[in-house]
Amino acid sequence: MDYKGSLNEVIKKHNSDPNRGLTSDEASKRLDKYGKNIIESSNKKSLAKKIIEQVADPMVILLVIAAIVSAFTGDAVECGIIIAIVVINAIMSIIQEGRAEDSVAALQKMSSPEATIIRDGSRKKLKAEELVPGDVVIIETGDIIPADMRLLESSNLQIDESSLTGESVAVEKDFSKEFNEDVGIGDRDNYAFSSSIVTYGHGKGLVTATGHETEIGKIATSLENVEAKDTPLQKQLKKLSKLLAVLVVIVCILVFVVGYFRSEMDMLDNFMVAVSLAVAAIPEGLTAVVTIVLSIGMNRMAERKAIVKNLLSVETLGSTTVICSDKTGTLTQNEMTITKIYTDGKEFEVEGSGYEPKGDIRDDKGEIVESHDQIKLLMTISSLCNDANLIREDDIYKITGDPTEGAMLTLSEKWNINQENLNENHPRLEEIPFDSTRKMMTTFHEMDGKNYGYTKGAPDVVIDKCSKTLVNGEIVDFTDDLKKKALEVNTSLASQALRVMAYAFKPMESLDTEITSENIEHDMVFVGLTGMIDPPRPEAKAAVKECHASGIDVIMITGDYFETALAIAKDLGIATSRDQAMQGSELNNKTEAEIREIVKTKRIFARVSPENKVQLVKALGQNGEIVAMTGDGVNDAPAIKNADIGISMGITGTDVAKDTADMILVDDNFATIVNAVEEGRVIFANIKKFVSFLLSCNIAEVLIVFLSILFGLPSPLTPIQLLWLNLVTDAFPALALGVEPAEPGIMEEDPRDPSESIISGKTKTNLISQSIFITIAVLGAYLVGLKWIFPNSIEGAHTMVFATLITSELLRAFSVRSEKFTLKELGFASNSQLIKATILSFALLLVVMYIPVLRDLFEVVSLGWEWIPVLILSLIPLILGEISKVVRRK
Repeated sequence: MDYKGSLNEVIKKHNSDPNRGLTSDEASKRLDKYGKNIIESSNKKSLAKKIIEQVADPMVILLVIAAIVSAFTGDAVECGIIIAIVVINAIMSIIQEGRAEDSVAALQKMSSPEATIIRDGSRKKLKAEELVPGDVVIIETGDIIPADMRLLESSNLQIDESSLTGESVAVEKDFSKEFNEDVGIGDRDNYAFSSSIVTYGHGKGLVTATGHETEIGKIATSLENVEAKDTPLQKQLKKLSKLLAVLVVIVCILVFVVGYFRSEMDMLDNFMVAVSLAVAAIPEGLTAVVTIVLSIGMNRMAERKAIVKNLLSVETLGSTTVICSDKTGTLTQNEMTITKIYTDGKEFEVEGSGYEPKGDIRDDKGEIVESHDQIKLLMTISSLCNDANLIREDDIYKITGDPTEGAMLTLSEKWNINQENLNENHPRLEEIPFDSTRKMMTTFHEMDGKNYGYTKGAPDVVIDKCSKTLVNGEIVDFTDDLKKKALEVNTSLASQALRVMAYAFKPMESLDTEITSENIEHDMVFVGLTGMIDPPRPEAKAAVKECHASGIDVIMITGDYFETALAIAKDLGIATSRDQAMQGSELNNKTEAEIREIVKTKRIFARVSPENKVQLVKALGQNGEIVAMTGDGVNDAPAIKNADIGISMGITGTDVAKDTADMILVDDNFATIVNAVEEGRVIFANIKKFVSFLLSCNIAEVLIVFLSILFGLPSPLTPIQLLWLNLVTDAFPALALGVEPAEPGIMEEDPRDPSESIISGKTKTNLISQSIFITIAVLGAYLVGLKWIFPNSIEGAHTMVFATLITSELLRAFSVRSEKFTLKELGFASNSQLIKATILSFALLLVVMYIPVLRDLFEVVSLGWEWIPVLILSLIPLILGEISKVVRRK
């Protein structure tokens, strides 16, 4: 709270000397007491924690139990394979998370590597991490503020605090201001915050807080208390695991009891069949396939400029129902751009956005203006009366200095009016710097042998100081009507959320007079106005539209001003009326229940605090929404942490925001979020497909064995055959289903209900029906083998079951590719990976059947003409599945 009270009180509190700073000895003691001026991330997981998270997964626990049972029943091979799956799955997950962490680390940049301070009475450069409370810091244009500080001096000082407050325009600072009451962060004009950027002027500050005690540090610390939530996929897999665990126990008991009464097997053999079937009921490959598919999705997203730090977050994006987005730098470019010019009584449109000097100037008829003396003069004034620089690096334009002045330079460059050339030909002779009281800046130059004062500033002030204006290139009296017209245009531009700047000049006979505002800045010649805004990203409008088409709401939550936020939101299609917007301060006295109602209709929240952002994200979550929160500033971090999926910008994002987020956009592109949402939807759809595939195969296996024993038949499959089916034959098609291309119209569907089970609705119906179809086909093959083809060979009958089951399951993989579209509509060969996987799995069947050593191990025989009934019966489930799609649709 060091922004409150008198400056002398703050200096006394920190026991410092504004002129000499601290002594080295005192600074050393304070460094020991307060620690280094750094914010250490608490989000980094240890290797042990990562391993524990992998082992604690319910599906993994189920597999480990299955492995232990296998070991106790003497099947060491099965036990070894299951344990290998668990270990490989854990290693893959840890490697993927490690890669994401490395990518994030590569994006991290030191916020403020050095600071100029006064110690022992002299200036010196020091690493920012060595600053302590009580240090006196020199502040210059372009500096990054290294710690929180009360200002000791300020001269035309302006600081960009967008990373903390979300406000895109630099804030004017005044060290002389005193506050006795609490004020918001964005209104503390006598204070400078760590990681903000000095865009104009200079000053001096007294460090009052470092490290975790800064405003940024407090936000980072508050994040540690936010518990991570399970993703929708985690919740569904846990439910599935519990259900499978219950079913496994039931299957074990049922098979054992039925076998005891109906089968001629002894107790031990009966128990072994029950246990092997229970193990068969668990889809051992499921966890591995989920991990691999998520890893593939993670890599695909990285190629599309989105780094996902946690595997399960990939899928969460697919169920997103609301995207809460910061405005500055996320939906907008964070590059002020002049879009309107008013001069000579006319308005002109300026095309282009950002600092790249591209775009034409058009008149009210839409025709390109290639030359205009008054526009050229306005551009000349805006370039000469300017302390910013426009820099081009590798075809990327950026500015140093104030963003408003940067926009002026870009405008001039659009007409090839170059600031460097102007300054070289017409150097600055004198100046009256900008200050927040006058709200103007004037520089003096020689032009065509005459001296001129060029002024820019707040429109109402500049217009009031002008007695003349230009009309058709002639200097005329600035009559009340002409002034009224200019002021009306100013009001009109401001109502469009544009920041308006006025330009004027004054011919000077000589510069002998004393250069002061009182002597110069009156009776000037008014030239015109410009209106500028931080424009929306070109791709953001289409991205918002696609979100709405996908049933995803977009809400703008920003620290910027109401009118600015409303104008941008309307332009992007986020909102259509003022009724959908409100000030963040209006939330402060609302109850949780009231805020939950507010977020159902409001789409813009302006001038919000970090606390307001968290309130809104929590309210949406309480309403059952799956919330993605995007942002780049420190002020966004708490909300990012509380969201179901937190998204940070990679280029403009602060270290705190990146550390907190689940996903980082490398290109800072809002449209990348939509790509990630589509990827998430595709991944979940594919997970549903291979879960349905694996479970339908496993249920069929259980039914086949159970019904055989129930009818008094010998067990149709041996334990090793069941294991081969589960771990080898089913795994490859399941993996191929994991990379199935997106079904048509996937982004035109509403987001799925996060509480909806992986296996529900049509998926459950298909799973059950396909399990029954496969069971009927395989039992038919078993009976044909036992009664007619191999009446005296149980191995022959087992082979008929083994071959028919594998073939029908491989064909089932093609049918499960879609619940709506038939194979003909999808294209049989549209998933080439599935064709390769099917060929590989079928080849493995042939290897087992025709290589003598393996044939004996698996207790099967070689088939010849017997393949004819096997293939006919195997086609039944596929054909019935495709017919059922057509019938359901009709």
